[in-house]
Amino acid sequence: MSSIHHHCGLFGIANHPAAAELTYLGLYAQQHRGQESAGICSSNGGTLTRRGGLGLVTDAISQRDLEELRNPLAIGHVRYSTTGSCSESNTQPLLVTCSIGQVAICHNGNLVNAGVMRREFEQHGHIFVTTSDTEVILHMLADKRFTEKPDPLAAVLRHLCGSYCLLIQYPDRLEAVRDPSGNRPLCLGRLDEAWIVASETCALDIVDAEYVRDVDPGEIVTLSESGLSSRRFVEEGVVRRAHCIFEHIYFADPSSQIFGDNVHLVRMEMGRALAREAPADGDLVVPVPNCARCAALGYHEASGIQIGRGFTTNHYIGRSFIQPTQSIRDLTVRLKLNPIRGSIEGKRLVVVEDSVVRGTTTRGKMRSLRTAGAKEIHLRVASPPIRHPCYYGIDFPSREELIANGRTVAQIREYLGVDSLEYLSLDGMLAAAKTAHEDFCHACFTGDYPIPIDPTFQKDLFERRQLRFFDAVGIRPHSPNSAANS
Repeated sequence: MSSIHHHCGLFGIANHPAAAELTYLGLYAQQHRGQESAGICSSNGGTLTRRGGLGLVTDAISQRDLEELRNPLAIGHVRYSTTGSCSESNTQPLLVTCSIGQVAICHNGNLVNAGVMRREFEQHGHIFVTTSDTEVILHMLADKRFTEKPDPLAAVLRHLCGSYCLLIQYPDRLEAVRDPSGNRPLCLGRLDEAWIVASETCALDIVDAEYVRDVDPGEIVTLSESGLSSRRFVEEGVVRRAHCIFEHIYFADPSSQIFGDNVHLVRMEMGRALAREAPADGDLVVPVPNCARCAALGYHEASGIQIGRGFTTNHYIGRSFIQPTQSIRDLTVRLKLNPIRGSIEGKRLVVVEDSVVRGTTTRGKMRSLRTAGAKEIHLRVASPPIRHPCYYGIDFPSREELIANGRTVAQIREYLGVDSLEYLSLDGMLAAAKTAHEDFCHACFTGDYPIPIDPTFQKDLFERRQLRFFDAVGIRPHSPNSAANS
């Protein structure tokens, strides 16, 4: 897999004396979901306190911060900004004091109507201090049009369009929200008398919490000293379910339970399906670490071909997709993955990848295997060709940058420099998960976008991705209407 930028990770807990410390651990368990910044906000029942910064959880939050955050209610966030700048001001949780008092928010996803709403607020004199689409939600929560409603939060949510999981913290409670399509995962757990909400169940495991259930699409769950309560802001069945299939392909931790299925087992089944659909004559199945290991195990199991290591991994190098520019990503891959000549020299390799996006880093990996003496390289990809950009929070590049856009498999094979190339079919991929086929979003493969996208948003998104690139190389062009996602 090359050059996919990530979602974010959420964690919240109510009614526990060590809420901040447990939030820290929960974020650490979900560090794979974002490595640009981390933050925690806690409440003593009357005042919200926030700490955070750029970098990994261990860099952004100190022991002293945790002592200052020691309260019974906390939320936390690890961030990868899919379209906006990496800056202190965009670090979440965002905390403001406004007409409704103090409120903090964490967001995982992308609002497709954020630019329109932001411009409307700016025209009415509102001042934005971040380039995050999440800030629009705070302006809405404080707006008189919504504060006068019987349920202000539900009224705000009914005006949002896109993909989102939210944690919204007030001094006395936190509200956990999942969008009506259920695009992002969000689960509930229990630890003694405390309630926990997290993006992935692996975060529950690390704090010894019991998984209770997922937050339903279109549901608001309130966690407080009094316990848990729930209400809906959209009736069930009104909006098409659209679980992001890339959670299973790549994003989520293999130990997590996502959309009702264990990630490791789904990836294993994708590998088995790939072996049935795309057999190869080889001596050794080689996974591209780390995300393709599960699929490679499944391929090995179904094909009977021996599995082995083709690369050593430098664990001190961050995930390459997090890096801001392609040249840095390429260098990071070379630092992280080193071919094991003794294992692969003279052998016919069946290399298993989870996905191929631009193809540039994949080509570099194949070239390194060839240089190390591989006799043949048969590349097998445990997902279909990615031909369409994502507008819901994955930083897939523009259509023109996608290697599968406008190219045949034979042309891609030639570019990557492999002896054969085959992808898993859409049906084979979807069948690997027990969840119904129609419940998944697979727009990046098929162009079937479950949440409507208007041309204005596509233009805004392109401009905001340009802004992210300029930030990465130290240039700040004038872009007053830019708005980046969480």
